[in-house]
Amino acid sequence: MQGSSAFQVARAAYRAGLLSRRQLLDDALADLRFRVRGATDADSLALRERVAGSLAGVRQVELERLSVDVLAGILPRVYPEMLALGYAHQDAGRRVYIVTAAAQPLAATLARVMGFDGAIGSDLSEVIDGVFTGRATGVFVYRSGKAGAIEALAAREGVDLAASYAYSDSESDLPMLWLVGHPVAVNPDGALARTAREQGWEIVRLDRLGRRLKATAAMAGAAAAGGMASAALVRRRRPGLSAAWRWRLAGMP
Repeated sequence: MQGSSAFQVARAAYRAGLLSRRQLLDDALADLRFRVRGATDADSLALRERVAGSLAGVRQVELERLSVDVLAGILPRVYPEMLALGYAHQDAGRRVYIVTAAAQPLAATLARVMGFDGAIGSDLSEVIDGVFTGRATGVFVYRSGKAGAIEALAAREGVDLAASYAYSDSESDLPMLWLVGHPVAVNPDGALARTAREQGWEIVRLDRLGRRLKATAAMAGAAAAGGMASAALVRRRRPGLSAAWRWRLAGMP
């Protein structure tokens, strides 16, 4: 997706009264930094601590109820090409997982909505009697933690990592990418792009959000001109694989 899922969680929490305006602004700035230069260890770990602390005293069910609002912010930012690629992997007999530093319940919900096979997410805060304590605990699915979580899943479910694919846009995911036989850099940050070129990994460039917003504005103008034109544009914009993507997948083992 374009941008950080963490900011979409923060925005939903603010709307529900679980987060202050100051905390929302901090997360908005963190999201902007992510878009401009990618994630850093310091940013991501600080965000985890801040999110965990902000959850102190919040009932677990209240966070779960944010899912609808969070998904409304995330889904429009998911690249249609990547969604179609995920489905193509499933059609070829491969299981598809979302692996993210975001909270496990949110990751699992997103995987169900997308029709994927599962998700690996983080434990953001300790929970006692259904209430968050605010103390960061459990597995943080980031950098080496993400790689470890994938190895654990592979051991449980008999997944052959050498025959598996992984997709990422961030240098922080290099431990995950090194694990699999088919690493792919998608809209990579500078550090990941350099490693991908050095290693001969596939690099995929997709439209950035700004260009997609322009396309959306053009579609909105067509919709205002007439309903049939809008319907035709929507059908053509349905997630699908280009000829180049179909050719790539045809050669996948």
